[in-house]
Parts: sequence; structure tokens; C-alpha cells
Amino acid sequence: MASSSTRISRLLSRSSASLFSRGGKGYLGTGFSRYSTATALEEEPIKPAVQVEHTQLLIGGKFVDALSGKTFPTLDPRTGEVIAHVAEGHSEDVDRAVAAARKAFDQGPWPKMTAYERQRILLRAADLLEKHNDELAALETWDNGKPYEQSAQIEIPMLVRLFRYYAGWADKIHGMTVPADGQYHVQTLHEPIGVAGQIIPWNFPLLMFAWKVGPALACGNTIVLKTAEQTPLSALYAAKLFHEAGLPEGVLNVVSGFGPTAGAALASHMDVDKLAFTGSTDTGKVVLELAARSNLKPVTLELGGKSPFIVCEDADVDQAVELAHFALFFNQGQCCCAGSRTYVHEHVYDEFVEKAKARALKRIVGDPFKSGIEQGPQIDSEQFEKILKYIRSGVQSGATLETGGDRLGSKGFYVQPTVFSNVEDGMLIAKEEIFGPVQSILKFKDLDEVIERANNTRYGLAAGVFTKNIDTANTLTRALRVGTVWVNCFDTFDAAIPFGGYKMSGQGREKGEYSLKNYLQVKAVRYV
Repeated sequence: MASSSTRISRLLSRSSASLFSRGGKGYLGTGFSRYSTATALEEEPIKPAVQVEHTQLLIGGKFVDALSGKTFPTLDPRTGEVIAHVAEGHSEDVDRAVAAARKAFDQGPWPKMTAYERQRILLRAADLLEKHNDELAALETWDNGKPYEQSAQIEIPMLVRLFRYYAGWADKIHGMTVPADGQYHVQTLHEPIGVAGQIIPWNFPLLMFAWKVGPALACGNTIVLKTAEQTPLSALYAAKLFHEAGLPEGVLNVVSGFGPTAGAALASHMDVDKLAFTGSTDTGKVVLELAARSNLKPVTLELGGKSPFIVCEDADVDQAVELAHFALFFNQGQCCCAGSRTYVHEHVYDEFVEKAKARALKRIVGDPFKSGIEQGPQIDSEQFEKILKYIRSGVQSGATLETGGDRLGSKGFYVQPTVFSNVEDGMLIAKEEIFGPVQSILKFKDLDEVIERANNTRYGLAAGVFTKNIDTANTLTRALRVGTVWVNCFDTFDAAIPFGGYKMSGQGREKGEYSLKNYLQVKAVRYV
């Protein structure tokens, strides 16, 4: 089977016929190409081949209504229409879920059973996730708007791989025997931390489910997981499969709801022993404060980014354009690590800009359930309007809008693939996380300059480097203050490779062996 990064490259580099025409007036003026409205977007959306079965909270192994009886709508980003009404959890529901998780940890079999048996349950769960690949993918696309081919051929296989990886760790977690002065026998025990609260985002719901649930379960913890209010459906379906695999009641609880209510209740809960959050930097600050003001629970944060993608003077421009396009536009640009500051050496800048514009014009936007679609709608109206606001800001600040810049179609939350050139570091589109299909191309002269500019941000999540020179690559990888550097590739993820940020892009690491430390406590035992 091809690796996940290879499958990504194959899917995202298809050169299908463009849905868009060139020419005509552009956004806020003339002199550049503009997309025509794709007629395909005006057609009736394809009906997903899946039924929404679970819309309640999952607490103590059972699907239950919120105590208030309240529900909220989850919407189809293709149309803005309601898919289903989902139980709206509040603080009292978080209390119920935490109580179930606490009982399962203190009295239940999960932390006490052999690591081998925990491993077998995780492997059975992975098998069920794989068996239900198509249903999970359809729910993910329907609720989120990402291309179905991306969900079915990339993300669900990665989900399965992550749980098999963590199943492999379950029986390999152990302490040490420590040599000490004097007549003592000293050992350390690596013990589960207890009840883990986990809050996942809407851009990769199932992958973030795996990044958090996988290591927590492998270490023997119990969980209360809050889904993003925009995308609650797939995690509920996946959690059901874990119970079918034999996960004991109360070990994995799922609460759908909103950040200021359910999320805040979970972050500040006095009986939660550990918190993990993925989302925006500003919300991460709130989560960290709530955790500190309650019981000082340790917090893992995977937050925002404004990642530089650096195209050096020696680059093959055609390859660099394709990779930079992927680095920014993948997942509708809704990636925390998106290469959203494209720095291009002045000697190849003009050629790069023209080819980046042409590539954006070829990008196929449409109903994500259609074959060959590269870009679906943005997640919701709030994000849609935020992106358009940043585009207006780019135009007003003097950047050159090469293509795009407006909505696509008359319904749903589709945005034209947008490219800006002549972008300066001080512009909002170069400083703030847009989280949308907007490529900003900046010019640089030499390595010292681009290193200083690339590091001049509050973020430090990831970076991309495109060069043929190993010395240049080594210089940049050491100089860039980020948690991940991709050299001549981008967004290549693996279950074993840690991910996380420097500076205000977060604290701690997810995935790989490093992630296990988030869910373990070390106890020292000394015998005379």
C-alpha cells in the first residue's frame, strides 16, 4: 500500500480540466483573471451514502440526551442546510461524563487489565474503523466539506494506522530500575494519569480524535472528549465502534456542545486530571487559564500557525509551485500548519508568481462528493466571511490580487482559490492565520534575510523548504524556530513522527512516542 504522503500527492496533483474560465473583471477592479461561477455548484448536491445514526451524547457506554433536552443543528457546508440536530451538552452533562470516566478509571477494568488485553481491544477497534471506512468518510465529508476522496483514501486509512500504532505501544510502556547511592533498590513506575479531557477541532475531526484518544487509551486512561460544534457526527460514530470492539463502559465518553459551555466546563473541571486541546491560539490561552485556575491540570496545546514555505534560488520552479500550492490549499486551506507565507527568491519570483496563478486557476472546486474535486466548501459562514474579510484586507493594504478573491457559486461556503503577490510582512494576510484558500507570495534576497523574516512571528508550528542544496537545507532546518520542517515535501505525516509547535503554536507533542508522556505519571519507588 502506498504511504499516506504518496496518496496525498497523487490526489492533490491531478490536472483535470478546469471548471473556471479566465478573463473578465476581477475582484475590486480589473487587470487579472477571475473565476466564473461553476455551474456544477448550482446543481443539487449529491446525497451521501450514509445515514446519521448517532446524535446523542455518549456517556457511560450509552447514548443519552442532554439533561436540558437541548439540541443544535450541524450543517452541510455545501448548502448551509441542516444535516441533523445533535444533543447540546452543558456543564451538567460534562459532570455526568467525568463521573463515568472517573468510575471507569477508579473501579473499572481498563487501567487494571493487562496491557496485552488493552492492545487487543485497540486492534479490534482499528479493524472496525477500517471496515467502516466508507461510512466514516461520508460523515466526515458531509459534516466538514472536505473532498470525499481525501476522507476515504487518506484520512480514514491514517486514522486506522494511528490506532494500530498506539495499540503496539500498549504493552511496551514500562518504568526503569535506577542505580542509586546506598543500599537501596529503586524503580520507577509509569502510570496512567487518570481522567483525560480532550477537545478536538473541526478541520480534521477524526484524525484529531486519533491523535488524542490513541495515546490516552494505550496508557490506560479514561476519556471525556468534546467534539467541535461544527463537526460532531464522525467522532460519535467512531466511538460507537470502540464499544463494539469491547471497550468497557465509561472509558470513552463523547460530549457534543459549544466551547463557552461544554468546553469551558471540561477545561475547568476539578476531577479531570489532564487536558489536551487543539484549536486557535486565542482559545488555547483561555483553556490554559481555566485549567490553571481549577486544579492545575497539565495541558497539551496544539494551536495556530503561519508557516513559511521557502522557495530557494536553485529550485525547480514547476515542482516548487505544485508543492507550495498543495502546502497552502490542501483541506481548503484549513490547516494549522498550512504554508501560508510563501517566500520566493527574487531571481525566480516573477516566474513563480505566474505559474502559481495558473495552478490556482486550474484548481477544481465543487461538490466534495464528486470524483476529482480538489476543493470543497469552507466549514461554515463564520469562517467563510472571515476569509473574505482577509482578502479585502490584502487588496486594501496594497498586495496584488493575481486571481480569485470572491465567493464561488451562490450557495454554500465556497471560496475561489486566491493568490496574492507583492505581499509585505506587515500586512494582515502575512501576519494572521487566515485558515482558507489564500496564498500570499513574498520576495526575499538571501538566506539570512528570509530566516529573520520567517522567524518574526508569534507562531512556530511548521515550515517548508524547497532547495537542491543540502547545505542550504541544513542551514534552514536548524535556523527556523518551528516544531516541524519539511524539506522538498509538505504535510507528510506519520503515526511515529511527533507534531507540535514552538512559541505560541502550542506546548507538548502529539503522535509518536513523545505523545505517551502526555498521559503518564512517573512514580519513584525506593526499597531498603
